[in-house]
Amino acid sequence: MTLIFSAAKFRKCAILLHNLNFAAPTPCRSLMLLGKHVGKAQGASYSTALPGNGGFLKDEDFGKSTLAMDLASLVEESSKILESKPRSRMEFKRFLENRIKKRVKNQFVNGKFRGLMQSISDGETLRDAYNCIRINSNVDAESRYDSCFLDDLAKQLQEGSFNASANTFFVSTRGSNDKQVLVLPNLRLKVVQEAIRIALEVVYKPHFSKISHGCRSGRGRAAALKYIRKGVLNPDWWFTLLVTKKLDAAVLAKLILVMEDKIEDPALFDFIRSMFDSQVLNLEFGGFPKGHGLPQEGVLSPILMNVYLDLFDTEFHRLSMKYEAIYDGVGMHNDQDNSCSKLRGWFRRQLDGNSECIVEKNSSIKVYSCRFMDEIFLAISGSKDSAANFKSEIQSYLKDSLLLDVVQTDLLPCEGPRGIRFLGTLVKRSVTESPGVKAVHKLKEKVELFTLQKVEAWNYGTIRIGKKWLGHGLKKVKESEIKHLADSSSILNRVSCYRKSGMETDHWYKHLMKIWIQDVQTKHASEKTILSKCVAEPALPLELTDSFYEFKKQAEQYITSEAASVVELLPNNNSSLGNVMTKTEIIAPLEAIKRRLLRYGLTTSNGFPRSTNLLIMQDTTEIIDWFSGIIIRWLKWYESCANFNEIKNLISDQVRKSCIRTLAVKYRVHETDIEKRFDVELSRLPSTQDMEVEMTNEMSDTQAFENDEALMYGITYSGLCMLSLARIVTEARPCNCFVIGCSSSAPRVYTLHVMERQKSPSWKTGFSTCIHPSLNKRRIGLCKQHLRDLYLGYISLQSIDFGAWK
Repeated sequence: MTLIFSAAKFRKCAILLHNLNFAAPTPCRSLMLLGKHVGKAQGASYSTALPGNGGFLKDEDFGKSTLAMDLASLVEESSKILESKPRSRMEFKRFLENRIKKRVKNQFVNGKFRGLMQSISDGETLRDAYNCIRINSNVDAESRYDSCFLDDLAKQLQEGSFNASANTFFVSTRGSNDKQVLVLPNLRLKVVQEAIRIALEVVYKPHFSKISHGCRSGRGRAAALKYIRKGVLNPDWWFTLLVTKKLDAAVLAKLILVMEDKIEDPALFDFIRSMFDSQVLNLEFGGFPKGHGLPQEGVLSPILMNVYLDLFDTEFHRLSMKYEAIYDGVGMHNDQDNSCSKLRGWFRRQLDGNSECIVEKNSSIKVYSCRFMDEIFLAISGSKDSAANFKSEIQSYLKDSLLLDVVQTDLLPCEGPRGIRFLGTLVKRSVTESPGVKAVHKLKEKVELFTLQKVEAWNYGTIRIGKKWLGHGLKKVKESEIKHLADSSSILNRVSCYRKSGMETDHWYKHLMKIWIQDVQTKHASEKTILSKCVAEPALPLELTDSFYEFKKQAEQYITSEAASVVELLPNNNSSLGNVMTKTEIIAPLEAIKRRLLRYGLTTSNGFPRSTNLLIMQDTTEIIDWFSGIIIRWLKWYESCANFNEIKNLISDQVRKSCIRTLAVKYRVHETDIEKRFDVELSRLPSTQDMEVEMTNEMSDTQAFENDEALMYGITYSGLCMLSLARIVTEARPCNCFVIGCSSSAPRVYTLHVMERQKSPSWKTGFSTCIHPSLNKRRIGLCKQHLRDLYLGYISLQSIDFGAWK
């Protein structure tokens, strides 16, 4: 295991050894780097002899290497290696954030953070914050840029002359009577907001509760669903809390009051109030899902929302203590001690003001909670009355204390068939079968497959016999037309009078067959079924037909039998049935995904893949990148879902075929020609096999940074948006890339299509939901790199400067 020692520990050790004067008569070179021995020191013999001159080094001792000097130089060597080591995108962002956080920690004095705006307005802090924004935009942060505006920004902040309202712009809906306006910060204000965000994380992140998820390392969306799946044990009731409220003066005043407990900085609070007055904080509870990279989610929204809802987390822990610690775990007094527990009695007196033992008459209670930003999931193991009382107290606290509006939701039983929606997925409880029952079900599946194979073979054989009978009939019709072969007493001769003059033999024969089929077709059976049941089977031996239908009957009875009756055939079936347990599963919203495929034009109303017309004018690589983006998101978001195999079927059956048909319409050639012509390009579409191999591989250090949801907040779960080509950029009408920090020219201008109205909660389907309606049909310029990054999910719409169009 690699140990990385801090520079402070090295310096402390070096000073200690230097004071003890451990001298080495011969020079040596330290070969220990970052805690790893990469070699052995040669010719080094350390001595404990103390030099003269009162313990100080003499002139002749300079130039000689000491152990203390070697350890001290080790700090410089390790820092040089860390600086020369190539960093990944998010690793460099973490490095920049740590530099800002180090400056902020110096402001901690006497138990509070004081003068945070002093650190925020520092020029180096603003540069690091701007580089963090450029990294989110997938722009090389080490590339050169004009930093004059940052120096001017730092000067304005230090002088107190920075005006938040003057550094905003707004976009509004077009052609609508109900105008909706979205106020967004320009680049200068966004840099300040990013610096404030990082500073507030230093203050509050160490104090957040474990039930809080969202914009935290190791506690993102995947961790929240994993906790619900594995950490919530045997719940009986569950519900979600949907809070809605746009930030108003009352909520802001309470938020600042909470922040004043740990921060003493009137300048910071005045700046937050000025952003609120400018309507650029963009902090809204509910309204749209958080963490999806939507432009209407402000830079400060995640940290401020977590700070405010940390009050809810604290209240939940208080209520969990009330419901779990006060009541007896078994619903009765302890048999060994008839008196109430002293600890429970103390809690009762503190919370209820009642010194008597109040014991719940039902089973023990256990409460669970998981919060992702403003989406709250709660589960209770206990009676329905206890769950209802718990829900009522939670809702009252959100309304009365936190001043939030709560949408009424149902208290649902966990064992019901409906499940509950949380974070865009469906959470359900399912039965976990015992090994014996699993073996029986596996045997049933094998019998069902074997029966299906035999039935298909029987139908194939009888239909083939019926087709041969048709061929024999056609032969007889043709013979009837030859005089010396015709039989005057046959039925064909007798009905030949109904044959129209000039009618061909094949036409006449089909006409006769049509009349015969109409005569025998009483149950609207198909022609193949008529050939099998009415022609072939009556001609087969009766024993063969009876044995086949008896086999089919017995197999169907076994397959359709109930599980309980099948388990009775097992030895020790009572123990097998007693071991049945339930588990929590995360279900991907398959029906919602299919509706989005229809809405975005990937499928028809009948579910068949079709060409996506809005993408036809884009380049081949851009079309393939768009379809690759939806596949990458599905494989990454739903890998832990119980119905992941159905998602993979959608990829192969609909998404890939829709991509091929889109290219076929673009080039006006057949689909098979497209697969041959663009075989190499289509191989870039991610396959499920390749992704499964990547999932099983061990995660590297670089991948750990790239999967850190605190660093990738708003990027990892940003949905795929629909862009159509608006125009080609010419010299007469130039355009630069709209992505923040990118100075490249944009070869094309695209139109953003908002395909869904804004609402919360919404299903997580892989597509970008709840984009603000004011951005519909907005034109943006994108270079080729950032168009690809937007399609593949490397950047989000938050990286686009919608005010760049002039």
